[in-house]
Amino acid sequence: MTHTNHTPHTLNLPEGMTVAHCQTMADVRAHIDALDAVIVPLVAQRSGYVAQAARIKQSASQIVDEARIEFIVNRVSAQAEALGAPPQVLAATYRAMIAAFIEYERGEFARLRAAVPGTTTCETCGEPS
Repeated sequence: MTHTNHTPHTLNLPEGMTVAHCQTMADVRAHIDALDAVIVPLVAQRSGYVAQAARIKQSASQIVDEARIEFIVNRVSAQAEALGAPPQVLAATYRAMIAAFIEYERGEFARLRAAVPGTTTCETCGEPS
């Protein structure tokens, strides 16, 4: 079956951001790989803040904040919609990312509070010393 309409949907990207017209799958993959090279460091940066949250929170019961999760998912879905991107993709992506970060934060929370004989905890950062 041949499709005659090859026009991609319209995106409302910020100034300076574009989606290049690709002729081949190799072109599409190269552009996606370039985006991943930008996205991965941002997610890594986000993990640094999640690690700090594990240090700051006083109780493991504070790790999952359903109201905050819904706020974030609603915010990114609205941002996606405003950009002309599929909001359901951003909602699902963020829910999966948040779930993974919750598990990471639980591990960090436990690691930071693990009692190791002969060590103390830094009063400034909460790290064992």
